[in-house]
Amino acid sequence: MRVVRVFAVAMIAVLAGVAPVLAQGLPAAKPEEVGLSGERLKRLSAAMKAGVDKGEIPGAVVVVGRNGKVGYIEAFGFRDRDAKAAMKPDAIFRIASMTKPVVSLAVMMLAEEGKLSIAHPVSLYLPAFKDLQVGVEKKGSDGSVEVVREPARRAMTVQDLLRHTSGLTYGAAGRGPLKQAYIDAKVMDPGQSNEEMVAKLAKLALVHQPGTTWEYSMSTDVLGRLVEVVSGMPLDRFIAERITRPLKMPDTGFSADAAKQDRAALPQKDPASGQAPPIPPVTADLKWKSGGGGMVSTAADYARFCQFWLNGGQLDGVRLLSRKTVELMTADHLPPGTAIGADMWPAFQALLPSPEMGQGFGLGFAVRTEAGRNPLHGSAGDYFWGGAYGTYFWIDPKEKLFAILMMQAPASRLPYRYLMREMVYQAVVN
Repeated sequence: MRVVRVFAVAMIAVLAGVAPVLAQGLPAAKPEEVGLSGERLKRLSAAMKAGVDKGEIPGAVVVVGRNGKVGYIEAFGFRDRDAKAAMKPDAIFRIASMTKPVVSLAVMMLAEEGKLSIAHPVSLYLPAFKDLQVGVEKKGSDGSVEVVREPARRAMTVQDLLRHTSGLTYGAAGRGPLKQAYIDAKVMDPGQSNEEMVAKLAKLALVHQPGTTWEYSMSTDVLGRLVEVVSGMPLDRFIAERITRPLKMPDTGFSADAAKQDRAALPQKDPASGQAPPIPPVTADLKWKSGGGGMVSTAADYARFCQFWLNGGQLDGVRLLSRKTVELMTADHLPPGTAIGADMWPAFQALLPSPEMGQGFGLGFAVRTEAGRNPLHGSAGDYFWGGAYGTYFWIDPKEKLFAILMMQAPASRLPYRYLMREMVYQAVVN
């Protein structure tokens, strides 16, 4: 009798398109059972299918969970448009900066073990960051720009790295000599180690005084090296042994096994140039284990990760963080008057962690601080982040909800993040 009942449950899951998530321990439910409208979710499905048909995205996987259950999971379009291979729910994606919350979790686990304090200077753990200098660009009468260095007014702390107020940046061509220096130093070389990356960064001038400005940066890459030094383990091994294995996220890591190549989600070619975006293959085992953007995952794995946060730091009896640490991480850590880097608006717009958008930044995520101000749906207290290749997620504790968008479409990432917010919340009915 028990065998028949288990088989029936499995068949229902397959018919609902949620078998991959159910197999990894998150129960499936009809949308109405979790306060979502199945009829209204068809609008989300139609919008995603239209994006595929218009050539805006090659394909995607979308998951919505609420009240501890998965109420919606659907795959759209192509895993590989050129090969006409259909997208499937178990597709593996490069998640870029959705790596950051994983590495931030690793840091806070070590803090809970008393192996570091986020209030301490980074240089206590990474001596190369002692006596950092800040670069100031000064324009000469002939129009030339000179970089003048001045001492940092205070030390960069681990908290600064977690909330992106470290003074570090990402290299950006044409944005002045300070940011160009990051490109010239090849600080994102896939052939380097995290130790070599830190040695390069420590020689460069900061673009802001520590603690003064939110500037999206290589801060979480530095945290990846911090995890290695404090734990005595390579970053990929620490994450595998201490996070993804305990949380039963088998397809999440810094690369996928070669045997999983037929599950790899690929970007599509730009019709104008005929070139695909330069996204590393999910099976590429790069030497640089980038704490800021090096991981791969699936919608099902990341759904477990989101539910872990909603549960206050535990999942299926495995606790990695205390509830109070989760509360600390998902609070706004940007002090009043924190400036926003001058180049930040184009990349983030309505998702910018600024007071104007009713948002701030915690320890690894952006957080919504108040109702109103932001043009997108959400709740005060929700937290979120996305990856440059197109992936996105958010967690809404007030609604006990999470949503995940997995796609490899860099040029379409902002419009589809907006779409996700609008289409998911319009389906919340009670």
